[in-house]
Amino acid sequence: MDGTGGPGVSRRDVLQGMTAAAAVLPAAGAAAAPAPPAPASRLWYRQPASEWIEALPVGNGRIGAMIFGGTAHERLQLNEDTLWTGGPYDPVNPAARDALPEVRHLVAAGRYAEAEALADARLMGAPRTQMAYQSVGHLLLDLPAAEPGEITGYRRELDLDSAVSTVRFRLDGIGHRREIFASAPDDVLVVRLAADAPFDLDVALTSGQPEAHAVAAGDMVTLTGRNAARAGVAGALRFAARALVEVDGGAVAPLGVRLRVKGARAITVMIAMATSYRRFDDVAGDPEAATLDALHRARARGFARLRADAVAAHRALFRRVSLDLGTTPAALRPTDERVRADRLADDPALAALYFDYGRYLLIASSRPGSQPANLQGIWNGSDDPPWQSKYTVNINTEMNYWPAEVTALGECTEPLLRMVRELAITGEKTAREMYGARGWMCHHNSDLWRATAPIDGAKWGMWPTGGAWLCTHLWERYDYGRDRDFLRAAYPLMRGAALFFLDTLQSDPVTGELVTNPSISPENRHGFGAAICAGPAMDNQILRDLFDQVATAAGILGVDADFATEIRRARARLAPDRIGAQGQLQEWREDWDALAPEPDHRHVSHLYALFPSDQIDPERTPGLAAAARRSLELRGDESTGWATAWRAALWARLGEADHAHRILAFLLGPGRTYPNLFDAHPPFQIDGNFGGTRAIAEMLMRSRGDAIRLLPALPAAWPDGSVAGLRARGRCRVDIRWRGGRIEEAVLTAEAGGIRRVSCAGRSVEVALAGGRPVRLRGESLTAG
Repeated sequence: MDGTGGPGVSRRDVLQGMTAAAAVLPAAGAAAAPAPPAPASRLWYRQPASEWIEALPVGNGRIGAMIFGGTAHERLQLNEDTLWTGGPYDPVNPAARDALPEVRHLVAAGRYAEAEALADARLMGAPRTQMAYQSVGHLLLDLPAAEPGEITGYRRELDLDSAVSTVRFRLDGIGHRREIFASAPDDVLVVRLAADAPFDLDVALTSGQPEAHAVAAGDMVTLTGRNAARAGVAGALRFAARALVEVDGGAVAPLGVRLRVKGARAITVMIAMATSYRRFDDVAGDPEAATLDALHRARARGFARLRADAVAAHRALFRRVSLDLGTTPAALRPTDERVRADRLADDPALAALYFDYGRYLLIASSRPGSQPANLQGIWNGSDDPPWQSKYTVNINTEMNYWPAEVTALGECTEPLLRMVRELAITGEKTAREMYGARGWMCHHNSDLWRATAPIDGAKWGMWPTGGAWLCTHLWERYDYGRDRDFLRAAYPLMRGAALFFLDTLQSDPVTGELVTNPSISPENRHGFGAAICAGPAMDNQILRDLFDQVATAAGILGVDADFATEIRRARARLAPDRIGAQGQLQEWREDWDALAPEPDHRHVSHLYALFPSDQIDPERTPGLAAAARRSLELRGDESTGWATAWRAALWARLGEADHAHRILAFLLGPGRTYPNLFDAHPPFQIDGNFGGTRAIAEMLMRSRGDAIRLLPALPAAWPDGSVAGLRARGRCRVDIRWRGGRIEEAVLTAEAGGIRRVSCAGRSVEVALAGGRPVRLRGESLTAG
């Protein structure tokens, strides 16, 4: 499926959701939107950003900017989601298939260090790394006549409800105001500058990319260049960025490679960016024409309409959910001061702001037609970003989308689901040439070019289950929307992922269990001089979900009965979860946890079955839930940003509300949250933001099948509050209001009729729902009325 929509279809069409992939997605179907959020849904500061982690992000899914909020000198750091290094390439190691049997033999013989060394030498991809996400450069806005003067009344903010960032200040008594936003309908960034008196402005575009060259002509600056090579893969992309300047009063003219505006009352700068990328195997786009076309359309529409349509498009998604956890005087302070205070228990509104921010970031970095949110969403200021800002699919990419369905942003999953379709193409070749298998697969990372071979080194990359985990998101999209047309389109992808494992699972000679071999428990070493192993717990858990979902989908669609039977038989032979000598859930089939050299390892891979899966549950599987709890105790509460967010969600799933809140407080403190609320791994990774948002949602509502739990992990720090617009599985909206830690009212609105089992505080009732008609449940007795 072509991410650009194919020949004759513009990128603007794609961004309006007109790709074939988007066409099979069910509508979000949210009921009437909640009331507009309170003014508290803003990040604000008393000073400009002094570094990137203080700047504020805007984005339309495809293009984004980090706004520093300078006074006489402003800069916007720019990103376009297809500007990566390299070009189409095939990383599969031709020596891998011949070496694979010996690696398996060494693993089965318990010679793990030898197996890992051989895998490292013969199975890794070529190159051993992948391509890196890049920065386009900067938009520079300078007041040329402004010497350092007196600045008063400074305030910069990001309004999450409108997705508009504003900077206000007085310079030597003259008021200045800027508004910056990213328009999804019109595919441009817009900066509006105004002052109380006529002013001058210089506008420039700069870039560190190869062959970057700026030209100013008329009222436009045009920046063009090429992407860089990496690891022996030649750069194959051209890119263009343009800034179009319109003035109210005054005049604009070129001044070298920049534009000089003189005597304007207000100035509008519109920025368009594009590359020649069309799909992972097609780089024949025309970025110069695409950016010129976007700016011509934007000019014809004018600032007022651009702003109104951009805000409306954002609010159509953002306003589906509203959250109120209470407000204290701490909420009146600037955002950076609230983070530094490190007292979440005294500032419940900060948790609500963080929740809103996670939803804002997902809308801004992942819309139909864009690339999926990567390790930094869409915002990256470096040409050598940490971990190349890739798609790390052993947790981080999946975590990016954990809040999507439950917080009513199902459309935002379209880029991820389209990436799965593309990975199925490249991953089929990897399955065939590396493993001699049918179907498709992906290891622990991918990039813009959809590479699927193992990378980095065997102790990180020799994990075959990335594609399987991604396929569970196809099921999530179905289960929340219950759209059979979508399931019918997704089923071949799920089937192909399962087929790969039917061909590659190995039979343990002692137990007869089916195990992955070779594999690892991401990214942990087990104490025998290696990470490589057979059948780690996470693999078995993911495959149980995949096999269940494939078999269930086949039954729903009335297809593939024989294949479904084969899948169920294979599932029954997967190694079960086991409890070790410490009372913990074992990370490996053997009881190796106490031997692992990092007892507080950031990954808690073996707890996938507790969350995001629901195989382990305190009510249905109390023994395994207790073992998972013990594993969490042994692993510790504080970790990297994203790993801390995962721990909060896991404790919430166990119903340990106050424990989950303590971890959330650490996540939102200065050790794991930057002044702009970006998650600190450190460095910045956006998955912690998304994981934290989902953890908050998990504390308020969870669903499994047609069962809904209300306030399953409400902490004492949130005694009074409300949430409106959460989504349960089966196209059901859930609104909840509580006081004194007890539920006052819940309203369920399903788009299709059916029975839901609703539980809260130990009580459970069955509720009959009719399509579109709200049902009110009052008090903890859940009495209808």
